[in-house]
Amino acid sequence: MRGALVQLTSGDDPEANLIETQALIAQAAEGGAGFILTPEVTNCVSSSRERQLNVLRHEADDPTLAALRAQAGALGVWLLIGSLALKTDDADGRFANRSFMINPQGDIVAWYDKIHMFDVQVTKQETYRESAGYRPGDRAVVAQTDFGLVGMTICYDIRFPHLFQKLVQSGARILTVPAAFSPVTGAAHWEALLRARAIENGCYVLAPAQTGEHPNTDGRKRRTYGHSMVISPWGEVLVDGGTERGIHFFDLDDTSIEDARHKVPSLTHVRPFKDP
Repeated sequence: MRGALVQLTSGDDPEANLIETQALIAQAAEGGAGFILTPEVTNCVSSSRERQLNVLRHEADDPTLAALRAQAGALGVWLLIGSLALKTDDADGRFANRSFMINPQGDIVAWYDKIHMFDVQVTKQETYRESAGYRPGDRAVVAQTDFGLVGMTICYDIRFPHLFQKLVQSGARILTVPAAFSPVTGAAHWEALLRARAIENGCYVLAPAQTGEHPNTDGRKRRTYGHSMVISPWGEVLVDGGTERGIHFFDLDDTSIEDARHKVPSLTHVRPFKDP
C-alpha cells in the first residue's frame, strides 16, 4: 500500500484551509497514494474561542468533512482526516477534536475523539489548556480497512503508551498520530515518542503534522513543529517531512510488521502483575 502524509499550516479560516487541503490530497492521489492522511485540526488552528464559535460547525453540517468525504469517494482513496475541530451539544459549549477514517466510497468507517487533553506549561510564555475548549473522548478506536486494522490516536495521546497497547491488543497493525505539536516539545520528544510506540508494538506509526506559523485573524499566534513522520515497526524513521508544507509518500510492507514481531515477540510476553 502506497500512502502519503499531508503536512499543512492551517489557519483560522476553514474555507481557505479546505482549498489547500484538497489540492494536496489530489496531488497525493495523482502520485499513486491509496491511503492519505491529514494532520490534527485540519480545518482550523485557532487560540481564540470567539473565532472558533464563529467558524466551527457541528459534524452534521461541517463543510470540510462533507467536501473531504466527497473527494475521497471521487478519488477512490482511503483518507484519514487527522482531526476536525467541531461544535458539540455539550452544556459547557466545549468542542470535539475528532478524527475520521473515510473509505474509498466516501463513507465514515470510524471516528475517534482525542482522549488526552494538552494541559501543560511548556515555558513561561507557552501555556496550553486544551481542556478549556475541548471535551475529552472516552473510547479507544480501531478502524477496519482494506490494508489491516488501524489504531486511531491524536497528538498528545502519544505520551500514553497504555492506549497504544490496548489498540494493538485489539488487532491494530498501523497506528495513526495526526498532530499539531508544540515546537518546544516537538524538538525534545516527537521523534523519540513515535519511535517508542512503534518499537513497543511492532507497528507502523503514521504521523501527519501541522507546521510553521499559522495565519490568524484573532487570538494568540500559534506555531507548530512539523516533521510529519512514518516510523517502521522496527523503529526506523522512514519519512521526516521537515518543516515545509506539502506531501510525503511512503510504502507499507505488511511483512515488516511480522518480521519485527517475530524478532522481538514482546506482545506475547505481557504478564499481569500486582500494583506496588
